[in-house]
Amino acid sequence: MATDPATVKGDQAEEDGDRAAANGHQAAEDGEIAAANGHQAAEEGGEIAAVNGHQAAEDDDRAAVNGHQAAEDGDRAAVNGHQAAEERGEIAAVNGRREEEDGDRAWKKARRAETMTAEEIRLEFAHHGSEMARVNNGSFGCCPASVQAAQRRLQDLWLRHPEKFFCDNLQPWILRSRDVIRGLINADRVEEVSIVDNATTAAAVVFQHVQRAFYEGAYAAGDSIVMLHYAYGSVKKSAQAYVAGAGGNVVEVPLPFPVRSEEEVVVEFRKALEVAKDGGKRKVRLAVIDHITSMPCVVIPVKRLTQICREEGVDQVFIDAAHAIGNVEVDVRDIGADFYASNLYKWFFCPPSAALLYTKLSPSSSLHHPIVASEYGNGLPAESAWVGARDYTPHLVVPDAAAFVSRLPGGLSALISRNKKKVVEMGEMLAKAWGTALGCPPEMACAMVMVGLPPALRVEGDGDAQRLRRHLREAYLVEVPVYYNPRRADDDAVSAYARISHQVYNLEDDYLRLRDAVAQLVADGFTCAALSSPPP
Repeated sequence: MATDPATVKGDQAEEDGDRAAANGHQAAEDGEIAAANGHQAAEEGGEIAAVNGHQAAEDDDRAAVNGHQAAEDGDRAAVNGHQAAEERGEIAAVNGRREEEDGDRAWKKARRAETMTAEEIRLEFAHHGSEMARVNNGSFGCCPASVQAAQRRLQDLWLRHPEKFFCDNLQPWILRSRDVIRGLINADRVEEVSIVDNATTAAAVVFQHVQRAFYEGAYAAGDSIVMLHYAYGSVKKSAQAYVAGAGGNVVEVPLPFPVRSEEEVVVEFRKALEVAKDGGKRKVRLAVIDHITSMPCVVIPVKRLTQICREEGVDQVFIDAAHAIGNVEVDVRDIGADFYASNLYKWFFCPPSAALLYTKLSPSSSLHHPIVASEYGNGLPAESAWVGARDYTPHLVVPDAAAFVSRLPGGLSALISRNKKKVVEMGEMLAKAWGTALGCPPEMACAMVMVGLPPALRVEGDGDAQRLRRHLREAYLVEVPVYYNPRRADDDAVSAYARISHQVYNLEDDYLRLRDAVAQLVADGFTCAALSSPPP
């Protein structure tokens, strides 16, 4: 290791009175730079190059990163808070070559940075604009400006020299992201973690695995899988296409809504398992359990249901946790399922589209990515890391998203707690104003909660729900999903619910605008029938 490299101590050296923030990286002491964000410093001819894997410098060694420029003696480039050095125009890219010690998680070793102020957080999401009250983070998530900037730098590297990017850099950088995820979900080994585009892709991986078992005779025709009635629509269609199409029996768990307790979920799940077994005539090969159902939104007791599956002899358990990472605490070892999938762009600040798929090591060799490419047969992580030439940058900025989360007040756990507390508070405020109630008890909420809409709106079907959502968007500049509840009790006058989300960028005014928009509709005598009528 070089004996006298420049140190970067979380804040870039001031020059001419300007302070450049070093993207939260901690300086290494005694002349050694620790490329924080889980990278190992590389040394080349006595020079350390820690480029965050992305920036190249030539001849004069000039790097302009994130608007902060530093040059000294024509031979120093500060790149995103990392010291860059090069010899003969060749950069040692070390973003993705991490120093791992006895299972220390890269995301916990990430750069130590000052906690962001409220103004800094606001600026990270200034691209959202202020005209729309967006209380719908749950649909497509959000990506802060700093993570977008990291993605753009990667895209520049890719497009400038695609051969080097794909052949030399891509796989180490994907491994780096996978290791951050490993720590985030408390998996035993990085080999258990793959990165795919979204939870729907992950579901296809698992269902194709089951499909092959039917085709190869490992499962008997009529053997069952069990999934919740409120499973995401594309996942239900995937089960029909892959499993039912191969001769499997798909059994849905008819959950009530509104939900009053976890026990209601457990009782219905046990009943569905008995139906799936058909008095012992069928085996239950797979249980698909949502960690957080999407619409309606309820947190499901996945650990408890997984334990029931083990007791009842269910072969494997797949947790569809599309909304989980960044929304609720996740510990895959504690949950105990065989497969666990979660989007990284909904609640963990990655750009679309990236998701994790955790698989226990034992079945991973028999799992395959739906796209067959050159890595087929080398294990799911390798297959997922190369499906042909495409934009992989959403998969590579996971460490940047983790670093962003670490700079939020209190980090990830505090973010999860604040979002849940605030969305329940706002949900109860709306329910009181509208004379309705929440769709579940607060303990079964997360950063999303369902709020009953006034019966006077007369939402009488899915079409009405979609038209009302569009009307709120176009007439009132409020973005919120609307759910029509076809399974309500006969004495329940509330036919529809708004699913509100809370994320770090939301303000109380967003929810007040929703409250007032709905109140105005009711005061005006509006019903959804007005939206379905053709214009005059």
